[in-house]
Amino acid sequence: MKLWQKVLLGFGAYVAISLILFIIFGSAGENDSFQPQNEFKLEPWVELKLLGIDMSINKAVLYLFLASVLTIGAMYYVARKMQEKPNRVQTAVELSYDLTKNTITGTSLDGKMALRWFPFLATLFFWIWFSNMIGYLPLPTNTEHPIDVFGLEVPAFAIYAATANISIPLVLTLIVWLSYHFEGIRAKGPIKYFAGWLPAGLEDMNPVGKAGIFLIEVISHFVRLISLSVRLFANILAGHLLLLFMGGGLAVLLGLAALGSITFPGAFVFFIFEVGLVATLQAFIFATLSAIYLGGAVAESH
Repeated sequence: MKLWQKVLLGFGAYVAISLILFIIFGSAGENDSFQPQNEFKLEPWVELKLLGIDMSINKAVLYLFLASVLTIGAMYYVARKMQEKPNRVQTAVELSYDLTKNTITGTSLDGKMALRWFPFLATLFFWIWFSNMIGYLPLPTNTEHPIDVFGLEVPAFAIYAATANISIPLVLTLIVWLSYHFEGIRAKGPIKYFAGWLPAGLEDMNPVGKAGIFLIEVISHFVRLISLSVRLFANILAGHLLLLFMGGGLAVLLGLAALGSITFPGAFVFFIFEVGLVATLQAFIFATLSAIYLGGAVAESH
């Protein structure tokens, strides 16, 4: 029997078994108490108020802390363990360094700008990457559905990503947005910088037309706040929701126990896809667009 025939036969057997389980067990009734969206609610673990500002510790703060520690710790460890003959870890780090220095920074920034902003862009890339990756690592953070361990309530394991909370990508985007405007004004002065928002060749256009084009350019810069932050937020949030539903959430929500046997293999494949591609790709896109915005702000043609 050929390989493709074995694969097809195995898949057919899997579907048949799933259907049999569905017929035998059927529906256990809808579970109204299960609310998948609550995985993304941020209940305060330690309530803190500072000058009227809520500074409470919750799971988002935990994931921010973990991503920061991993970013700093990994770079510090590798820097201390550099060898003339690199091992696998050092090789991976050197490839990542080359990616951030030459591909992300080098293609958009030149000279002093590249030297000045490479540390920021590299940190941005690695921090988002670590944040995305630990978001797929189950940690005991689900306080809504605790498990009983010898009479002690322990938070259940769950997956969560700080970048699946719109406030985190938005803050990162604001930093980038303010930084590239600062660099543009610093390099050209405020008048020349904002005058550069009008394309060349409009000298004979009437003031109303120029004002309209300038307004469009202003709007486009504010749209960057939305596009850059929402792209990261939406991709990570959508991935986590799909994993939650395909990994058994849909079966629990609908009360169809056998449905989990059908969706779980798909969840495993999707998990590999998210970890292997999406987590890195989103970090790369965010850092690359940040470099493009910085480079565009100081470019003479801008």
